[in-house]
Amino acid sequence: MDLNKSYMAKEDQVEKKWYVIDGADKIVGRLASAIAMRLRGKHKAIFTPHNDTGDFIVVVNADKLRFTGRKLENKIYRHYTGFIGGLKEVFAKTLREKKPTEILTRAVRGMLPKNSLGRRQLKKLKIYAGPEHPHKAQKPEVLEL
Repeated sequence: MDLNKSYMAKEDQVEKKWYVIDGADKIVGRLASAIAMRLRGKHKAIFTPHNDTGDFIVVVNADKLRFTGRKLENKIYRHYTGFIGGLKEVFAKTLREKKPTEILTRAVRGMLPKNSLGRRQLKKLKIYAGPEHPHKAQKPEVLEL
């Protein structure tokens, strides 16, 4: 083996595991950064930046995530529709009531690469508001963060 060469993992050689995380009483940002790291595969010794070496993550109880400080009342999620005057704003409290999974999805999306690899990695994240999930056949391991 040549010691001057770096090992680059191929996507088909990487073993991808399934993990389940209970989101009850977890802080949104801290959980999102841990999930983004696992989705990218940065926790593995074979991490390769241009290949998807990460694992699948299933998050349950996403409706019980919490914010620090007064972010639940004050944080505003914005997006622009592309039309004149098309700036849409929604507070975190309202978003939690209507789409409880969207808060964590947006947090993790912001921590992944903004390219086709990041979009592919985000598809490996499965978020559910309640305690049940349909991925029991994959035998996910419980991941404590």
